[in-house]
Order: sequence, then structure tokens, then C-alpha cells
Amino acid sequence: MKNWFLIIFAFVALLSPASGQQRTPVDYADPSVGTLSKYELSHGNTYPAIARPWGMHFWTPQTGKMGDGWIYTYTADKIRGFKQTHQPSPWNNDYGQFALMPGIGKAKFDENERASWFSHKGEQAKPYYYSVYLADHDVLTEITPSSRAAIFRLTFPKSDSAFVVIDALDKGSYVKVIPEENKIIGYSTKNSGGAPENFKNYFVIEFDKAFTSTMLMENGVERKQALALKANHAGAIVGFSTKKGEQVQVKVASSFISHEQAALNLQEVKNKSFDQTAEEGRDEWNKVLGRIQIEDDRPELLRTFYSCLYRATLFPRDISEIDAAGNRVHYSPYNGQVLPGYMFTDTGFWDTFRSLFPLLNLLYPSMNEHMQEGLVNAYKESGFLPEWASPGHRASMIGNNSASIVADAYLQGLKGYDAQVLWEAVQHGANNVHPTNSSTGRAGYNWYNKLGYIPFGEDINQNVARTLEYAYDDWCIYQFGKALGRPAAELETYKQRAFNYKNLYDPQTRLMRAKNAAGQPITSFDPSGWTREYTEGNAWHWSFCVFHDPQGLIDLMGSKEAFVHMLDTVFTIPSMEGMKSRSMIHEMREMQVMNMGQYAHGNQPIQHMPFLYNYAAAPWKAQYWTRQIMDRLYSATPDGYCGDEDNGQTSAWYVFSALGFYPVSPGAGEYVIGSPLFNKATVLLENGKKIEITAKNQTEDAVYVSSLSLNRKLYTHNFLRIKDLKAGAKLQFDMSQKPNYKRGTKKEDAPYSFSNELLAN
Repeated sequence: MKNWFLIIFAFVALLSPASGQQRTPVDYADPSVGTLSKYELSHGNTYPAIARPWGMHFWTPQTGKMGDGWIYTYTADKIRGFKQTHQPSPWNNDYGQFALMPGIGKAKFDENERASWFSHKGEQAKPYYYSVYLADHDVLTEITPSSRAAIFRLTFPKSDSAFVVIDALDKGSYVKVIPEENKIIGYSTKNSGGAPENFKNYFVIEFDKAFTSTMLMENGVERKQALALKANHAGAIVGFSTKKGEQVQVKVASSFISHEQAALNLQEVKNKSFDQTAEEGRDEWNKVLGRIQIEDDRPELLRTFYSCLYRATLFPRDISEIDAAGNRVHYSPYNGQVLPGYMFTDTGFWDTFRSLFPLLNLLYPSMNEHMQEGLVNAYKESGFLPEWASPGHRASMIGNNSASIVADAYLQGLKGYDAQVLWEAVQHGANNVHPTNSSTGRAGYNWYNKLGYIPFGEDINQNVARTLEYAYDDWCIYQFGKALGRPAAELETYKQRAFNYKNLYDPQTRLMRAKNAAGQPITSFDPSGWTREYTEGNAWHWSFCVFHDPQGLIDLMGSKEAFVHMLDTVFTIPSMEGMKSRSMIHEMREMQVMNMGQYAHGNQPIQHMPFLYNYAAAPWKAQYWTRQIMDRLYSATPDGYCGDEDNGQTSAWYVFSALGFYPVSPGAGEYVIGSPLFNKATVLLENGKKIEITAKNQTEDAVYVSSLSLNRKLYTHNFLRIKDLKAGAKLQFDMSQKPNYKRGTKKEDAPYSFSNELLAN
């Protein structure tokens, strides 16, 4: 009899997994997945984020140097400190960070001198708990966080010279030691952009042991007899004597508002033990991850799945705080004021509109309602919706995909925020560009509105990519406006612009090709070339970015057969093609080494593409390729991704795909069918309903859907209506090792396309 690993969500007293307790979802989640990365090649570009779901502050061991975006790399053998971090990506780097580091012997502040050897054999990482043995100091460091605070438990050897370093880092910092209270306060202003001039992360640190010595550090130099200082690089070292095995507890909290607010945030852990806080963190993660229950006998797949779901529920982070009166307030990363309500940050919509936010709409709609309120506030405070926020507007990537985030949430029935303000915001963003940040709003909107595309040769790079994304975003605005009941005349412009993708279609190559302002196609055209007309990709990646109207693209190509041929070609052109078209970037190398032709799953533009076979009466090819991608490009290991994880997007792709469907076009109200990975999955919805997904005859080779029933009725379509699933649904897939060439081939089996919607009306 098979040993079924039944994942049952239950709130029980915290016991160590080693004690024989039934394993729960969080026990499968591994924060080290994706940490075997470097500048030249990403296997995730992640770090072990020890946090609460969507928490304000994360904690992580720091192996990289101060200011290095690669905070923690799996191949490192020394830890320099334990850092509070807000970093969403090494490419955007960090802000408001500071670090603690315990040790013994002569107190050392310099990050290289204080660093200690460690081994992964002496390290344990869970979403809610981290521990590591610091070999050079004979100190066991344990951390467990709340949303805005954390507790350190430091187990020292016998020593007359035990110490803890508090490093507020450079670029402007402050520390003050209050010996009579066993307390240190301070702030860090260090950031990588996107922060107002008055930005500070105020911290408060309380020890449960009296200091026997104190030392303040100014730019690496000891300042004797000082108890407070402000410098480019401020820090402190506090010392004490310890017995063998003595545990020193350190409670830490911080705030973007004030020291007083940081003290309020410390109340999250003030009267709690380390174990109690860890138990609460474990329970909170199980509540979040337990929204999906898996029954399967392959623990390696459970580890991959829940590690991905963990990554998909970290960002965007909630940076709102609760003031002394019990009101929710936030420091605005846009205007530097303290204002009422929610604020979320550290996400790039260019990545996360594709599947991360659709996953929130399915599993955690109430959380996304708070995020939508945060977007209302962001628009009011800055005049634009963010496209890449960390913490405020950042000059990163392209597109106007806030329109997708806003539209899909409203179309999925989310309420409790001012949708009319967001309607104003998406219209403003579609017809303006931020005065100092071309990644916010629409760069080139004047050309796009005039010509129906952005031409090359006019000093606006990535013109093909921008045109394609703007066309989809216009469709989102049109659908959002319809749902709001806006007048048809007001919506007509966006309706027409949704077809602007056609203006760059090249019938000769059947690809999207740049044109100049006179309408002439670019002459030096290499479809495999990673050129300036595209964003981190080439024509093979971008030509299928017509999320909202694949039928329109099929019509341009002339037939479903031609469309399928073009999809097939993506997987067959050697991955070496295009590698010499420009200087190497990591996304190119990641595509090259994965042995899937020109398919580049390590970057976002093409991640939906395998599901497009469903639109052209070849669903078995979608089933084959999505399973290939899950099996070959994901694992619960430090090299478990095939490129940047990107704030939950690449993880959300796996979560959806493992369930057997994917949101090709957020806003369309449908999921497109792939190949379910598990014997059984049960999705527990916030409305009390369940989606039960079973896959009969499930084996490693049985990747094809022989038949599908929905609520015990035979179902032939290649899509699922989200409203049907949210009403409660039972899906039964019958899997096979051989394709069913007859299922899903009728016209009515194809998923949503805008062209078909207009024809039907």
C-alpha cells in the first residue's frame, strides 16, 4: 500500500518535526531554495527570508559584504551578521537594513574580522525560524520573527568576553546605548533609491542581560565614553560574561515612522517567549500555506510545491504599522509623510501581474483587497500607480501593468477600496509618464497614442515590448471600465488600442518586428537576437505576448497550424542562437543552459507561452511542455529555479501549473488547462467553498489529459471559468501516457480571446 502524505491543515501545539508530529505544509517549505545563485547565473537569486507572510521586516543570515545585493549565497562559508532586510531582488538591492552579530573574544566590528565559519550541516532554515552554529565563536544563533519584530536566542559558551555587534551600516546611521535599560536604539538611512530624503528605519533592541561593557563605533573607529553618535557608518558593541550554555535573548523591532513607533512594534514580542513566537509563526504559515492541501506519495514534489507557495506569499510586503491609538498608519515611501491606511511595496508588476496577483485573487482575496487600498494610497501620494516599488517608485523594467493588477482584482469581485480612484489612476498612467522615472506610467505614450505603436529610432528602447504590453494594458483598462459601468464613448479608445499589437506583426517572419515612425520595418532583424527592441529577450519570446487575444494572433498567422508551428519552433531553435547578439546577461545564460531551445522560463515574457497550444486545438502539447517545465526546471534545492524567482512570480507559475491550470490573461476570468501534477489537491477558498482536483492514473509519464470532468460531468473545454471554481468545484482528470488528439479541439473549446468577444457581440 502506498504511503500517502496527507497534508492536513490543523492548528496544534508546536512540536519539532523530528518529534514524530504529522508534517504540515510549512514543514515542506525550504527558504534555501534558489540561494545557489550569483551575478552571472541565477537559480532564483533568493535569500532565506525568515519572516511572516507579507511581513514588514525579513531577517536573513548575511554572507555577502555590506551593500552587496547577494546577501546570502549557498556556496559561502562565512556569516558576517544577521540582517534585517527589505530587499526584493539583488538587482534592486536593499533599504533600511541593519545587522546583529554575536561573538566571543576581542570585540570586532569590521564585517570581515567578525565573520565566522559555518556549515549547512549546522544550519536550519524554516519560514518562521532560523538557526546556525557560528564555529569561530562557539555560538548558536536562533531567530524567530513576527511581522515587525523578532527575537534572537543566542547560546554562548563560558566567556568573560561575549559580545553582540549592532551594525547600522553606512550611508547615514545613528546609534544610542542605554545601559540602564539593556537597550540600544538607532536608525539606518541606507537605501538604493526610491526613498524620500527623510527616510529612516528606526530600531529598538532590548537584551535580557545587563551589559558589562559598551563601545560605540564611528566609521570603524571606537569612540570611547560615548553613548550616542551619528555618522556615515555608526554601530555599537555590547559585552557581557556568560556561563557555558547560557542563553541571551535579544528582542528587536523597527519602524519607518519613529523610535516611539518601533517601541510599539516591539509589543508584538515583548511579553512572549522565543518558543511562543516561533509557534505563532508556524501556525500563521500553516494557515496561509494550508489553503492548498496536497495528497501525494512524492515528498520531493511536496517540498517544491510548498517552497514555491512560501515564496509566493512573501511579497508585496505590508509596511503599515499600528499606532498608539490602534489605528493603521504608514510612512509613505512616495512623499515621506505618515498617513492613514495600508501600504504595500517591494514588487515589480512587470513580473507579478502574470500569475502572482491572480494567485492572491484566488487564495487570499482579502489580502489583495488591502493591497488595492495600498494602491489607492500610492496614487494619492505620488500621482501615479507604482510599476516597480521598492520602497517607492523605482526605475526598473517597462509596461503599465498596474492596469492588470487593478482590473483583475476588481473583475474577480474584490471590494472594500475606492475603485473609482483606481479608475482615475489607470487612465492617468496610460496617458502620462512619471516626470523623473520613465518606468512609471508609459514611456513613449505620445508615439503609441499617435501611431498605434512605439517606433524604433526615436530614443525609446524596448519599443516592441512596450507596444505589446501597452496593448494588453489597454484591454485591461477597457474591461475594468466596463465593469465599473463607464460610458462606451469613454472606453472606445482603450478598446481600439487593445489591437495595437497588430501594428508590429510582420507577416514575412510571423513575428513581432520593430517599425520606424514611417511604418518601415527594421532591416537588421535577427529573431533570436536579444536586441534593444525587446526587454530581456528576443522576438521569439515577445511575439506571443498577446495575452488577451491569442485568436487575433492566430488570425494574423493565417491558421491554427501555422500558430502551432511557430510555438513548436520556439522549443527547437538551438539555445546558442542569439548568444552573440549583445553582451551577455544572466537571462541569456539561463536560457542557453536549460536545453529547451529558445524557451526562456527563467524570465517572464514567455512563461505563459506553453499554454497557448490550447487556443489552437493542440492542448496535448500544452500538457507535455508544462509538465516538462515543472519536472526539469523546478526542485526543492538551492538551485531549484531556472532564473530569478522574482517576488513570487516564478513560484506562482509552479503553484498554478501543479494544480493543472494557469491564468494566461489576467482579467479574462479564466484559467487555461495544463497537466495537474498531484494525485489530489484541495483548494480551500475564503468563501468557505472548495476546489477538489483529482488526477487518476497519475504517473511520471502520464502527463496527458485523456478526459476531464467538472462536477461529475464530462468537460471538453481547454479552460476553466474562475467563477465556476469559486462556487465550489470537483475536477477529475484522467491522465494517460498517450495524447488524446480529439479532446479540446472544437472551436468552443478554445479559451478567451478579445477578437471572439467582439464577434460574439
